[in-house]
Amino acid sequence: MTIIVGYVPTKEGRAALRRAAQEASLRHLKLIVVNSHRGGRDFDAKEAQRFETELGRVQEQLDAEGIEHEVRALVRGNEPSEDLIAIAEESGAEFIVIGLRRRTPVGKLILGSNAQRILLDASCPVLAVKAEDVDE
Repeated sequence: MTIIVGYVPTKEGRAALRRAAQEASLRHLKLIVVNSHRGGRDFDAKEAQRFETELGRVQEQLDAEGIEHEVRALVRGNEPSEDLIAIAEESGAEFIVIGLRRRTPVGKLILGSNAQRILLDASCPVLAVKAEDVDE
């Protein structure tokens, strides 16, 4: 069994990673960190290098904490929700952890499309984590 976490280098992504790492440690489960991008013109070589460096830091952190893990960086043209759901299904995930950002009152009417799709379509439970109001 595994825990899947959707990770992007934002305060929400870091909060999700922290919680997923805590759960993996408590439950003695493997943690699969998924960083998924659609690709395209906004994801150039500079951006790819930035994410690769960040994912290296994530691996070092999880190694230091002694958490069994795997990091997957995907640029396949899929929506991140599609990749997270597929990986959760193929690995028999116990649950998925995602980060949610704060929204304005109007924005609260519509949950982010990736978060909404994961919450509605995942065949396993989903833990949605809010970022703390502290700078990291």
